[in-house]
Amino acid sequence: MTVSGGTGRAVDPLVAVWPLFGLVIRTPRLVLTPVRDEHLPELVDAVLAGIHDPGEMPFGVPWTDAPRDVLIPETARHQWRLRAGVSVGSWTINFAVLREGRVIGVQDLAARSFPLLGQVASGSWLTRTAQGQGLGTEMRAGMLQFAFDHLGATTATSEAADWNAASLGVSHRLGYRDNGTALVEGRAGQVQRLQNLLLARADFVRPAWTAEVQGAAAALALLTPGPPR
Repeated sequence: MTVSGGTGRAVDPLVAVWPLFGLVIRTPRLVLTPVRDEHLPELVDAVLAGIHDPGEMPFGVPWTDAPRDVLIPETARHQWRLRAGVSVGSWTINFAVLREGRVIGVQDLAARSFPLLGQVASGSWLTRTAQGQGLGTEMRAGMLQFAFDHLGATTATSEAADWNAASLGVSHRLGYRDNGTALVEGRAGQVQRLQNLLLARADFVRPAWTAEVQGAAAALALLTPGPPR
């Protein structure tokens, strides 16, 4: 069942088996929910429609360069690997980003040794037709509200290529501060400089709206032991 932007959701027996499927974050224009198998065809379509100028590579791992016959099945494998790797305290959740019921991108949220560190990391992408409308800021702000207010995270990190003004702009608008750089090999033989970013919970520049979060309590039992910080 694909999540809609409505106020309710039909009873779903899969949620009893995997509570993360019941987690829904609603912002003014978007719905974020962990990627389900029924999202995969639209997710693939969003990737194939284009995420960035082919002459540039905004990602530290150049996964969008894969040929179509590799990219399509690997998209599914990647989502299944992430799902299977979830454990208490260490996990990566890929949220499908839906607008008017259609998948337009992904917002991820990850943590390692979360009970000890209290830190989350994130990355995201939008299909090119959804860019330039403030949706990247909106989906990150919704995710951060879940991370800080429900999970109890104390800090959040992100990164972007140092030339990627759009991604860096999202981070800076939400209160992230530059936190050093790193060199990676993006495309084979090409050096890329990544700007690291750090956001303390107290520095989060909150939007005028509050995200509606559904299914948080059951999801948290999979992600972190004990109550939020």
